[in-house]
Amino acid sequence: MQLEIRPDPAEVGRARRWARSRLTRSGIEVDEPLAETLILLVSELVTNAVVHTGRPAVLRLSLQGAATVPAVGERVVGEAVATVRLEVVDGSARPPRPRCADGDETNGRGLALVDGLADRWGWTTEGAGKRIWCEVDRCSSVAAVATTCDAAPAAYGDLAFEAV
Repeated sequence: MQLEIRPDPAEVGRARRWARSRLTRSGIEVDEPLAETLILLVSELVTNAVVHTGRPAVLRLSLQGAATVPAVGERVVGEAVATVRLEVVDGSARPPRPRCADGDETNGRGLALVDGLADRWGWTTEGAGKRIWCEVDRCSSVAAVATTCDAAPAAYGDLAFEAV
């Protein structure tokens, strides 16, 4: 799934709406912490492309292969674990550059947020431009979060687990 982005700050809101609708179609409800995280990541990556390149970009969203994970010590049959990947491809060859924003600055925290929220992120050159991407692992049950994804409580709320 992909969305073409014009070099206009209003496109960030359009990208968030598009991503929400695609996530819902993929079975990720809008009020899930995962969806909220992904929408924030979309905002950051698209904002960076629009603000720092001044060129059109393409936002891609994909849910990559689900796998069954055995639930050792949990009263769950099995969980689907998959990865949601976001990519923004733009026409600027200038690499992304993380900054350290001072206290009152309103800019300069985007890549730090991406680094803190995504399980993985990076960038590669693509033609005359670049592709910046991030991945968030998705777990379909509380047990999968505890045993497979090592999710931080801040990302999934306070979760309680019942051992067998």
